[in-house]
Amino acid sequence: MESGKKLGKNLKKLRLEKKFSQGNLAEKLEVDRAYISNIENGRMNPTLSTLEKIAQALKVSIKELVD
Repeated sequence: MESGKKLGKNLKKLRLEKKFSQGNLAEKLEVDRAYISNIENGRMNPTLSTLEKIAQALKVSIKELVD
């Protein structure tokens, strides 16, 4: 599976497990909700610093997001 799509799939799964909506996560990261949607749909690849912020917000490791 393409890495961007895999990241998106993992992000969505983890986000839902933590009971976050895209809007909740976007607010916590101070980004637009559409940005989260684009990552989840494999249309956008976040920077490493954004990945770190997402992982911190969801209380998971970056490895859990990308593996």
